[in-house]
Amino acid sequence: MIKITVLYGQPKQPEVFENYYAQIHLPLVADIQGIRRVELTLFAASADGALPEYYRMAELYFDNQEHMDRVMASATAQLAVADIANFASGGATVLVGQVSA
Repeated sequence: MIKITVLYGQPKQPEVFENYYAQIHLPLVADIQGIRRVELTLFAASADGALPEYYRMAELYFDNQEHMDRVMASATAQLAVADIANFASGGATVLVGQVSA
């Protein structure tokens, strides 16, 4: 299994990020056919109240590299990827990795 991890930096306005993410971006992701599993994480502040480097994380799982390449080449996936720039005011880091047990 292989996954794409998107790490979102701290947004300038968290409430604006959350609204856009829930109302616009996640429905775009839901329209992508072939993703095996999606996991979403909202990171908490540390015990001293400090904000972590990353605000949110999205993980998208695929069977293998070929499957991921095929799914992510679709028009719906490309639309979702392009949409990141519309709300990720804290930036986004995208990583691809092999999942091991």
